[in-house]
Amino acid sequence: MKAQRKDADERLLVEAAQADPARFADLYEEHFERVYAFIAGRVRNRQEAEDLTSQVFQQALENLRRFEWRGVPFSAWLLRIAANAMADRWQQVSREQGDPPPEPPDEAAAEDIERRTLLYQLVDTLPADQRRVVVARFVEQKSISDIARELGRTQGAVKQLQFRALESLRAQARPRPKQDAPGGRRAHA
Repeated sequence: MKAQRKDADERLLVEAAQADPARFADLYEEHFERVYAFIAGRVRNRQEAEDLTSQVFQQALENLRRFEWRGVPFSAWLLRIAANAMADRWQQVSREQGDPPPEPPDEAAAEDIERRTLLYQLVDTLPADQRRVVVARFVEQKSISDIARELGRTQGAVKQLQFRALESLRAQARPRPKQDAPGGRRAHA
């Protein structure tokens, strides 16, 4: 139910931005961390990650009118733009350095993008403190002590928040049994 509402809300944001590009700021705010984290996990340095993230949102804004809602999260479209932007950047660097370009993302990479998108959506459902800890720990790669200092909490409290967040994410990510299958047995997703 929550996912359907989020999809509907996201669709409304996209449609509003398509009608008025000034409303794109809402989509940017909603998806910036997700796109930045995706890119930052794959490039060499922060400046390059920031440049590519900026390029992704610029391309998204330029092509927003062409985006068609097909039930796939808007973030998946953004992550596909990000994957293409990274591939273009790697090809450009390879040409400049005379190296052969790396292989473009394949279907496995596309599935990885979808899994990461789901994970980011699940992280967004966590309580604020747990979400802050997860992002700081796994996206920003900060130490427990650094996070504790930033949040004004003990290291033990940060570890507990992280533990609870990870348990919640595991529970949400587990396949849920479907309705009864023919023959009275439960089918699994």
